[in-house]
Amino acid sequence: MSAGASSRFKLQLAVFLSSFLLNLAFQGMSPLRAQSAEKPSPTLAKNEEKEKLSPLAAEPPYLMEDERNTIDIFSRISGRVVNVSNLRYARVGFFSFDVTEVPVGTGSGFIWDDNGYIVTNFHVIQNADRITVSFKNGKTLPAKIVGAEPRKDIAVIRVKLDGAHSFHEMPLADSSKLQVGQKAVAIGSPFGLDQTLTKGVISALGRSIPGIGGVQIRDMIQTDASINPGNSGGPLLDSRGYLLGMNTMIFSESGTSAGIGFAVPSSTINRIVTQIIKNGRVIQVGIGIEQFDNNINRQLNIEGVIIRSVTEGLAAAKAGLHGTHRTRNGEIILGDVIVGVEDKVIRSFDDLYNAFESYQVGDTVRVSYMRDGKKKTVPIQLIDENQRLKGQGSIVPIER
Repeated sequence: MSAGASSRFKLQLAVFLSSFLLNLAFQGMSPLRAQSAEKPSPTLAKNEEKEKLSPLAAEPPYLMEDERNTIDIFSRISGRVVNVSNLRYARVGFFSFDVTEVPVGTGSGFIWDDNGYIVTNFHVIQNADRITVSFKNGKTLPAKIVGAEPRKDIAVIRVKLDGAHSFHEMPLADSSKLQVGQKAVAIGSPFGLDQTLTKGVISALGRSIPGIGGVQIRDMIQTDASINPGNSGGPLLDSRGYLLGMNTMIFSESGTSAGIGFAVPSSTINRIVTQIIKNGRVIQVGIGIEQFDNNINRQLNIEGVIIRSVTEGLAAAKAGLHGTHRTRNGEIILGDVIVGVEDKVIRSFDDLYNAFESYQVGDTVRVSYMRDGKKKTVPIQLIDENQRLKGQGSIVPIER
């Protein structure tokens, strides 16, 4: 090839390449982009395939492990969390005899088992004329009160479940093995907003909080999971979806969540609920005495449980304990003052109630008491306090 022919060939080749590249540019595509459009990158293809095959259609592939765990807890447990409504009857007008139902409060609850038993707080259903329970699917059913233990703020109600509802027994966490810092998830109906989930941790254990039943509720779980009015009676769950406790109260100056909520532990719930379902009431052990109100202790500056009366034929009377009595001359003689049960110091009825809580009917305990300035200790076999409340036996005569 001559030098002139070579120059003409190079010129034609340059014109051809320039024309080809201009044509691609007008089509809005580079050779690299064209290749990418025809064959997606392996990484992108894998991500798209993973998203299509995800078991939960709404679950993005980028969720963290803790998020997936929280979502799983809600999907498994939320169906057994219900909204409990307290309804009371009221007259339409002052001069009318017509009666209507007035909602006076709502709270939460959770289904205990497949027999329709639902656990909630006593203060949620207190003084109710009628109770209704609303489920996640929007269905509302009437409920009946099975029993309650106001001193622990626990109540059991029951609905008639249809075939559309089927629940296994509520899984329980071991309250004795809880640790500060572990995950806590609350589900309930704050301010009537049902199926609301909040998350936090166990902030403290072993708290004692005054309950509505006149005694301290002990060993309560403190959590920073947001709990508001309406959450009462809802479950507090661990990372497995097991019941840690029942959300019961908050510490707040404003009435809304301040990050300090309290739950009755699952061990207490299990003991109380099991007894209510079996007996319709809680078996409260005792020794067959009636005590004075704590105001008397404060007025007299006495620590301990001052016995007002003992019931004849029951445990305290058999052990020789004396109640308060009036002499024939009108002088009032204070009864024995209980100051100890086994190794526990008793300063008030609250202490006595909680000391007996770990025992069962028939157990024998050593009870220490003061009489005439001297301390005495006697063994006493514990009884079911319902015997005294039913009036089995009579009050020991007050005159001596």
